Amino acid sequence: MRTIAPFPATRLRRNRRSAPLRALVRETTLTPGDLIWPMFVMEGENDSHEVPSMPGVRRLTVDRIVAEARRAASLGIPAVCLFPYIEPALKTEACENAWDPDNLSNRATNAIREAGIDIAVMTDVALDPYNANGHDGIVRGGEIVNDETVEALVKMALAQAEAGADILGPSDMMDGRVGAIRAALEEAGHGHVSIMSYSAKYASAFYGPFRDAVGASGALKGDKKTYQMDPANAEEALRLVERDLAEGADMVMVKPGMPYLDIARAVKAHFRVPTYAYQVSGEYAMLNAAAQNGWLDGEAVMLESLIAFKRAGLDGVLTYFAPRVAEILNG
Repeated sequence: MRTIAPFPATRLRRNRRSAPLRALVRETTLTPGDLIWPMFVMEGENDSHEVPSMPGVRRLTVDRIVAEARRAASLGIPAVCLFPYIEPALKTEACENAWDPDNLSNRATNAIREAGIDIAVMTDVALDPYNANGHDGIVRGGEIVNDETVEALVKMALAQAEAGADILGPSDMMDGRVGAIRAALEEAGHGHVSIMSYSAKYASAFYGPFRDAVGASGALKGDKKTYQMDPANAEEALRLVERDLAEGADMVMVKPGMPYLDIARAVKAHFRVPTYAYQVSGEYAMLNAAAQNGWLDGEAVMLESLIAFKRAGLDGVLTYFAPRVAEILNG
């Protein structure tokens, strides 16, 4: 370990004395290029609905999604991630709408592509928005079945690739789905499409507002503990990441974010691959609620929370704060 000269030869406060000095020695930087903006798409035209549990976040119709994707690109945000709010009448136990080429998510992806916006489109590969049972997988006799779900996810992934998605995000946590999706993409001529696997996705209490946003909370029967990770486990996360990389994942994700920064740091240090975290809906709602009550400086904690992800070694963050942060960083 390096030694430093004793006080007063060493005064560590010298380099903190002014903003320019602090900037010169700053170890971690945050830029708009580190951000992925999750967006919720709904049916309709030129309309939006606020998500009550996520102040400042709105579900948007496809035309407004396109407009916001254009704004994101102008701010230097490199990617948006689309999540659909599916009408209850389209939710079934077989989840057929998930791979309909004309479903809401695919129409939004295609609209961004047709608009010629220079931004990457990431999509969610999981069945919960389309599932009458609210689960990420198909339910048979009270059990979330793995292999039948993987077959459905492959069809869903191919439809998203055909619609023009750049990055597929399998968030379901079924065993074997990354390998199956990668093989299907290669066979169908979509070998250029990236996979960002939700490799270490925990069965967390921080997801509640998101389920409201996509309309899955009322449908959910039971919990997701048989397929999402136990929050007490760390070594298992490394095994999951290793498996997904071996099956063809190009990037990996840890979810949630702030409560699992130890996992994120371990993943990045161990594998040295593009690694991301999702600052999930509960994290966003928690910080926003405190700011709205005057208990915290909202802008300061927003930026500090995102610096923490970068300091942990991550390559980027999915965050609902993305447009606000990009505006601040752009001055």
